[in-house]
Amino acid sequence: MIVYEAVKDQFLSDSFKHDIEDIILERFMRKTGHRVGPAEVRSWRDSLQSFAKVLNDAEIPDDLGVAVELHIPQSSKRIDVVLSGIDAAGGKGAVIVELKQWETAQATCKDAIVLTHLGGGLREVVHPSYQAWSYASLLHDFNEAVYEGRIGVASCAYLHNYQRDGIIDAPQYTRYTENAPLFLKGEEERAALRGFIKQHVHRGDRGAALHEIAGGRIRPSKALADSLSAMLRGNPEFVLIDEQKEVYEAALSAARAATVKCPQVLIIDGGPGTGKSVVAINLLVALTEARLNVRYVSKNAAPREVYQSKLGRSMTRSRFSELFKGSGTFFNAPENGIDVLIVDEAHRLNEKSGLYGNLGEHQVKELIHSAKCTIFFLDEDQRVTLQDIGTKDVIRHFASRKHGATVDERELVSQFRCNGSDGFVAWLDNVLDIHETANDYLSPREFDFQVFDTPEGLHAAIEARNVGNKARVVAGYCWPWTSKKDPSAWDIKIGNTYRRRWNLDKDGSLWIVTPGSIEQVGCIHTCQGLELDYVGVIVGPDLIVHDGEIVTVPEARDRHDKSLKGWKLRAKTDPIAARAEAGRIIKNTYRTLMTRGMKGCYVYCTDEQTREHFRRHLGGV
Repeated sequence: MIVYEAVKDQFLSDSFKHDIEDIILERFMRKTGHRVGPAEVRSWRDSLQSFAKVLNDAEIPDDLGVAVELHIPQSSKRIDVVLSGIDAAGGKGAVIVELKQWETAQATCKDAIVLTHLGGGLREVVHPSYQAWSYASLLHDFNEAVYEGRIGVASCAYLHNYQRDGIIDAPQYTRYTENAPLFLKGEEERAALRGFIKQHVHRGDRGAALHEIAGGRIRPSKALADSLSAMLRGNPEFVLIDEQKEVYEAALSAARAATVKCPQVLIIDGGPGTGKSVVAINLLVALTEARLNVRYVSKNAAPREVYQSKLGRSMTRSRFSELFKGSGTFFNAPENGIDVLIVDEAHRLNEKSGLYGNLGEHQVKELIHSAKCTIFFLDEDQRVTLQDIGTKDVIRHFASRKHGATVDERELVSQFRCNGSDGFVAWLDNVLDIHETANDYLSPREFDFQVFDTPEGLHAAIEARNVGNKARVVAGYCWPWTSKKDPSAWDIKIGNTYRRRWNLDKDGSLWIVTPGSIEQVGCIHTCQGLELDYVGVIVGPDLIVHDGEIVTVPEARDRHDKSLKGWKLRAKTDPIAARAEAGRIIKNTYRTLMTRGMKGCYVYCTDEQTREHFRRHLGGV
């Protein structure tokens, strides 16, 4: 969809003789049914009038196509300005221009991220050149009109209020400014931008290429599919074993059978370490290779970021980012607009979307609505917040009763994490009082589980096991994240000597694979859905043992922990049920943390009786 389109002459007339922002606002409301805030209207006015001065050049053809607010099909992305025409060789050409009103920015140590003042405060945002380049990459890799119609797409960023200062154009951003040049304030910069446009669109096409792009079918290009497939081949981490292969083939069959009239929903239930994510990533690659429009979805950012980095073999943002989506991005998606959605960690889905939980109706319903085939991977015993609503019953309800989809269910049982020990997971369920099992004792032959008397001893043991960057220490969220605002502060303080910080903010969702992060302590949000060789778990005062019984203490969680948000309010009407539900979340959290290790789990409990409880359930050789 294009909100505003014209040839250059008309655009200049609308900019200089009329109020272009009012024209765009009227068309935006008419085409989308939504309004925008005053700040965005002012942005249209100031940025487009500045850009009109760039196009006001006799050597730029009058019939050059101009699109403002081009919405990329089946995406929430809106491109500020796209120009179209014919290049010097006679081919179709388009130029993406990202417009910013920024006057200042601060560099960060994060890839392609800068700090600037937005919305009344200082915010981390992507570099404008990265943003423009990513839009061009998205079109090259997913828009059939571009890669089949051979439309050459160039990109750039224009910050018309920003004086060149060595920050926004710092060397660390060179890889992006080389792909999408950065043009700033001043007449020389404006002339350079004109030269860039003339280089890529020599003659006008009256917007023909714009319409091809806006109407282009969205599916992965062969080049992207081949590249993704090559990265997976030969990687032992993603080899399918036994029933993983069976479930994978069932999922492929459901994806191929799905149509608009016959939607498919597949529910795959599997405990920790059974290979849910391995199957999910293999499906993503195979379905992309089949040229289907497919996305990997998770509520938690950590699995998306880590798997994206592994497939791209880079810790930086990559061309594969469009394949990975958050679960809260589908509340206004068109029905059946996507071929297949692969929903990993589906037990973590929330009812509402948005920062304030006020968008959409229900994430499960929206995901099923958005795709011809939706594949849910879940483990209900890994629900770790009160907001987690992804259960099999909920999925069945929306799939069959509300959407008329065919529902199939499969199970992954074999344990490939925790040294392949199904007994360890059953023992953990028993010892944490989640499910009563016959596994009262754990033998060291089954799994390397050790209990430490000090957090220092635990951390040192995990550091010694950190071969190949595959061991980390994690903890229940019982300590405040003080270092987020004061980097010199300690977060986790135990006794007189143990001092550690939570996973550093700069590492974000990639904490678990960032070299050096062994020094910090992670939490459920940066490790769920991922695995290590060895995991060290600090059990806080939210789980203790009293007279031989497991007791959960939700009050011991840090007050900023959102996983138990709302339990006190529920307790006012039904205190027994509310405390029971909060207790289940606490137990599930430690179960999830303790099952991250493939070779071993080491534990320190702040409560001495809890340490002895675990020891009592450890058997001999």
